[in-house]
Amino acid sequence: MEDSLPIRPILPIRRPADPTTAPTAPTAPGRDDPVWYAAYGSNMNTERLACYLGGGRPADGAREYPGCRDGRPPGQSVPVRLPGSLYFALESRVWGGGMAFYDPQGPGTAPARAHLLTAGQFSDIVAQEMGGGPGTDLDLGTVLRTGLDRQGPGRYRTLVCLGTLGGLPVLTFTAPWTLAEAELNAPRARYLRTIAAGLIDAHGWSTRRASVYLTTRPGAAGHWTVRSLHAALAPHSGGSASTTGSGRS
Repeated sequence: MEDSLPIRPILPIRRPADPTTAPTAPTAPGRDDPVWYAAYGSNMNTERLACYLGGGRPADGAREYPGCRDGRPPGQSVPVRLPGSLYFALESRVWGGGMAFYDPQGPGTAPARAHLLTAGQFSDIVAQEMGGGPGTDLDLGTVLRTGLDRQGPGRYRTLVCLGTLGGLPVLTFTAPWTLAEAELNAPRARYLRTIAAGLIDAHGWSTRRASVYLTTRPGAAGHWTVRSLHAALAPHSGGSASTTGSGRS
């Protein structure tokens, strides 16, 4: 069955070198230098990502985004798998319900989508995730050297470098806590619909396979069933992207 297919890497991502054995730090990219942004949640959906890049409000979202200083679309978007776990926690100010986070030390792998952006665009996306606006370039030196840089206690202020792809760093951001420490919370249907659309588009998954994956993630598990989420995701099922219930059956 499709749902039980083994997880295999789609593209080779190398973990960063052990910082205790790396004699020097890699050169931090400049604002216009290319990097990969590995999106594991709603930004796998290119329409959602476009709001961060060019400005706008995502479908069913509660916030208008100013966009990046450089609003160009990604130079390329490719499917990847990240070592670690996706989970849902806290309360989203945009979607309501739990938010997607990534624990790079968690079990298994997380399907994701790597977008080829500039370092400046990546910085501006991180700023908007924290509720701010574009304009400040992140110092990426530490995360490139060590693989992890906690730049603050905020929800998406921990930068992660998963290695390189085609010689360019693969970066993402998440919370400073681990999955075991997280305050889990069930996500809303409209949020899961956006994530599922990204999974289907990037990885070629069926709606059912996306439903199986999402309903087994910590935070969603026990609140959503495959049947209820599959119904909410089906385009003609009567499910609504603005559904506010958790889908508990």
